Amino acid sequence: MMRETSLPRAAAAFLGFARLLRNYGFAIAPEQVSNFMQAVTLLGPRSMADIRQAALATLAPPPDRRDEFEAHFQSYFHGSTSAVVEGEADEETRIKDDGGADDERTDAEHSQEGGEQSSALEQLSTRDFQRDDDRLTAFRRQLSSALPARRSFRTVRTHSRGKLDLRRSLREIVSADGDVPSPLLRRRQTVPRKLLILIDVSGSMKLHTADYLKLAHAAVQGADRAEIFTFGTRLTRITAALRLRDRDQALARAAAQVDDWDGGTRMGPTLLAFLSVPRFSSFARGAAVVILSDALERGGHAELETAIRRLSARAFRLSLATPLAGDPRFRPETAALSAILPVLDDLVDGSSLAGLTDFILSLARPAPAAATLWKRVS
Repeated sequence: MMRETSLPRAAAAFLGFARLLRNYGFAIAPEQVSNFMQAVTLLGPRSMADIRQAALATLAPPPDRRDEFEAHFQSYFHGSTSAVVEGEADEETRIKDDGGADDERTDAEHSQEGGEQSSALEQLSTRDFQRDDDRLTAFRRQLSSALPARRSFRTVRTHSRGKLDLRRSLREIVSADGDVPSPLLRRRQTVPRKLLILIDVSGSMKLHTADYLKLAHAAVQGADRAEIFTFGTRLTRITAALRLRDRDQALARAAAQVDDWDGGTRMGPTLLAFLSVPRFSSFARGAAVVILSDALERGGHAELETAIRRLSARAFRLSLATPLAGDPRFRPETAALSAILPVLDDLVDGSSLAGLTDFILSLARPAPAAATLWKRVS
């Protein structure tokens, strides 16, 4: 690739974009980079759309990585983590990142307006808040040890059932003037898997959103590698906000970050947007993924099915918890649920905190595939 020092200052940004793509595994030859810069020169350019078209024409991302290319373009040239995912006409899924674990922003200026999809039907119920808090406290304490585990490549010393630590053993022999001491052993560590929770904040889930956020806060406090996202018409990462120990402050900060409360649902496009950002999709690799949603997708379900299949390929275990399953008459017979059911590992009741906490604490135990289980129920 051409030397950056030999280029005009304005051209350095285009060379940097090509370098970024190569760092993420895109096959880009030096000639393509030169053609990209020449195309930008010929086009003017008059807008960012011209630069985008020049990049598409000359850098030629493969069709199956087009969404990832779009995400990198938006992030690099617009300075924000936003990605355009092909969905419904003239609509785009916006991604909002909370900035990671070290983000200490305190802005909470977004007002929350909801109720567009509220119902006039009266719903009567009682609630024991103290019992819910006690249950979440117990959940937080048990979560780290209850999550599925994997073998790490790091090793620790052990007195039995390990492999010989040859280097340390030889060092002990030399220090003991040739005497053969007890052999030193090491074994690979066992560490908890990541936990990824995706929360539907659309209008149809309004009655359950508050409980789900409390559960998410307890999960982040109890597990070192928990990640939380909300989705409706947009995708928002709220993990950093939920790391605040005080729950009320954490939920207030998370509420200020989410812009699509109680709105519509674009589950397929938002999950595809999640997968199109490499840093986000890495959270799902080898993780226990729990989606809290009724899966009532607006429009066709082709994008939802594609997203669930890709997510399942990355995850250790993929579960959907829907409040609709709290009704004994519930059957996964909608077009969207029927399409994704064979891919899911679990389809469970998400209507209560008690059921959700018990389910998440049982993720380490094997379970039959969701399609097999619901086939028996039907």
